[in-house]
Parts: sequence; C-alpha cells; structure tokens
Amino acid sequence: MSSAAYRVVGDWGTSRLRLFRQEGERTVDRVEGPGVGMLDGLAPAQALRDALAPWRRDGDPQRIVLCGMAGARIGLAEAPYADCPAGVAEWSTRARHLELDGIPVAIAAGLACVRDDGCPDVMRGEETQVFGALRLAPELARGARLLALPGTHGKWVRLDDGRVQSFRTFPSGELYALLRDRSTLTRVSEDDAGEDEGFADGSARARSGDGLLGGLFHARAAQLRAGRTRGWARGYLSGLVLGHEVREAMHDQPAGTPVTLVGDPGLCARYAALLSDAGHAPALLDGDACASAGLHLLEDALPWT
Repeated sequence: MSSAAYRVVGDWGTSRLRLFRQEGERTVDRVEGPGVGMLDGLAPAQALRDALAPWRRDGDPQRIVLCGMAGARIGLAEAPYADCPAGVAEWSTRARHLELDGIPVAIAAGLACVRDDGCPDVMRGEETQVFGALRLAPELARGARLLALPGTHGKWVRLDDGRVQSFRTFPSGELYALLRDRSTLTRVSEDDAGEDEGFADGSARARSGDGLLGGLFHARAAQLRAGRTRGWARGYLSGLVLGHEVREAMHDQPAGTPVTLVGDPGLCARYAALLSDAGHAPALLDGDACASAGLHLLEDALPWT
C-alpha cells in the first residue's frame, strides 16, 4: 500500500461498513466491516480502528468523513438531524465533528421532516446519496423532482430546486425479510424455482388495487392448493410488497411522472419495471456512486483545520 497522504470516506450502515481510501481525487482502495447493528458488543470506535488498521500501518489518514448509522445513537457518535426543507448548506453545517486517536472525523447529519399527513420522518445515509445525485446529475436541481431510494427502509424524496422538501419512508425491505424468513408463508415447499414468475404475479396483484394484507396469505395457500413453489412464494411476496410501495408512493402522481431511482442497480431495476408498468418514467443512478459523490461534497463543504 502507498504511503502517500490519504483521506477516508465511508458509509456506515446498519448491516455493513464501507470505507474508501482517497489519494488526491482517486479512490485507491476499499475495505468493509460490520454495520453498527452487527457489532455484538464491540465498541463502534474499536470497530472503526479495526477496519482502518491495514491502512494505518503506513500512517494515519488526514481525516475521515462518514455518513449513515455512524451518526445514530448506537453508532460512533450521535449526529443531529437537519430539518427540511434543507439543501447542502443546512445539511453540511449540522455535521458532527470529533476525533479518533487524534484524526479529525466528520459524521454527516441526517434529515428530518414532517410529512403531508402530519407524521414525522427521518433518514440517515440516504441524504448523502440524494445530495450526491444532485452533484452527478445537476439537472435534478432544477424544479420539482421525485427521487426514490429503494432499500431496507426505502425513501421517496421530493425536491424543489435542489432542496429536500419532504420524504416518506417505506420499510418494504424489512417487511419482506420478516415475511420471507420468520413467517409461515414460505414454509410449505422446498423448491426455489419460479421466483421471477412469482414476482410478476405479486406485482400484478398490487397493481390491480387489491389490498396488501388480503393478498399476503395467497403465498401460502397457493403452495398448498395450486402447486406453487417456495421460490414462487418468495417472488410473489416481494412483488406484492414492492408493488404496493410504488402504488402508494405514486398515488397522487399523473401518468408519465419522471422518477429517479438511486441505489443498488439490481433492486432499482425491479422498481423501474414496477414504475414502467404503472405508466411512469424511471431513470437510474448507481447508489454507491451517489454516496461517494455526496461524501466528497460534504468533505469539500466542511471547515477543516
């Protein structure tokens, strides 16, 4: 490994830590570690030291910039939320500053809003992807825009001239994982074939307007009475849950509404298909690229001594 001066940027989520070594404008290496929800009693500061250890053999980084659950109460240090409407200026000024073994560390603030229905909502990590998306696709900073960030707790974000006005969280990924792994709905068959067909059937049912709760048990009954497989049931549940998310998120949007998807390319492709089937116009941006751009945006905006 080079002994050149370097900085570290990273996304520390619930399930995994991703750190990127920056030398000048280049990313020269990356490491991964456990998320803040997977530390099993290990102190977050020590988990970060362990992840950085191979690089620190050649010297300490000049600084570290983190986003995501690093700023949660169970993370490295609690960072505040910036209230919406919020742009880059409001977001960057709310970053949490600290030191790790004398190394300057900045943790991105989350965002908080009050939704149209009067309920509070929060995000940590996705805001970095949103502002990174604005850096990579400057046209998104003009006028009213809708961004969707699929994931464990998916976010649907309304932008106005580059400022986050509000957003809504759909815990679809968490719900699907619980249904798949902890419910009786996929425990009849042991055949994993047919997942794509199941996804198409589930999304079609969601698109038809049938309710979510009434459609869930079909995953089990179809295995018992219609010869469906466990793979089909898993795909069906995914299509049903994600289809209802898209239907609810887009219920007040006219046909042909542009939606920019930011996240894992494979997952975003599924959402793109759902949006297209509903008559909307999806576009895709890579989530890792947006997170990296957002972290560099934050790094550039912060006062470093």
